Amino acid sequence: MTMATTRRRTQGLALMLAVLLSATSLVAQAPQRIISLVPNLTEMLFAMGAGPQVVAVSSFDREPEAVRTLPRVGALLDPDVERILSLRPDLVITYGSQMELKEQLARTGIAAFDYRHGGLTDALTTLRALGVRTGHAREAEALARRLEQQIAAIRARVAGRPRPRTLLVFGREPRSLRNIYAVGGTGFLHDMLEAAGGRNVLADVTQESVQVTTETILARAPEVILEIRGGTDPSRADARPDTSPWQALASVPAVKQGRLVVLSGSWLTVPGPRVGDAIDRFSTALHP
Repeated sequence: MTMATTRRRTQGLALMLAVLLSATSLVAQAPQRIISLVPNLTEMLFAMGAGPQVVAVSSFDREPEAVRTLPRVGALLDPDVERILSLRPDLVITYGSQMELKEQLARTGIAAFDYRHGGLTDALTTLRALGVRTGHAREAEALARRLEQQIAAIRARVAGRPRPRTLLVFGREPRSLRNIYAVGGTGFLHDMLEAAGGRNVLADVTQESVQVTTETILARAPEVILEIRGGTDPSRADARPDTSPWQALASVPAVKQGRLVVLSGSWLTVPGPRVGDAIDRFSTALHP
């Protein structure tokens, strides 16, 4: 064995040892006590296999079922800091606007993973980043790729079909057309609608949500009104689709042609691991 060969083998062994030590370090540094105050990131954590590391969630977390037995520590506007600190987390998932909470966490040496809603691409980027931060990079990458493939398949399925002008409504007063909130031209819901094969009638409004008047709806003349209800149990009387108030706008093409679609389920507006399924639901409604 020549000296050069010996040197190459020694260097190779040293490189392998460095990689193993790095991997061991990453595992050791992965947080073991996570508190999530952001429901869609909670779903991501469980979907990538980090559920056993989660010790508490926000007041609004409902999915997956495993979170329903976990302690609640407030939410976006009312985080229970004392409760959070008492649970001794080594990572807290926060929303971007929770500045005071992040300052308190920093003072006590607790790490935070900061998040803000963005577009559909941002949701997948967050999924990957959260996987790396929690020691589940491989699982998160696999999940992100499956979602990308699912969304690409939906885009391919609707390619070439007419893209109906759509008003995507996510809130209004029951049995009336007051306080209507619809999706504007930015954010993940707009991106989901476009991926599903629709054309947002409010695409030119650079806001994630828009409070629209009936006059605006008449002027925009949507061909489809797609309404999302938060209720998950359509058997309940207050959750059953009620499109009768829209009949007051009889001249709107969507009303005239009977293209009023109500989808129930809060998960339809969550940029998490079920976002591909939500886009598929949108697509089926737009292209029956």
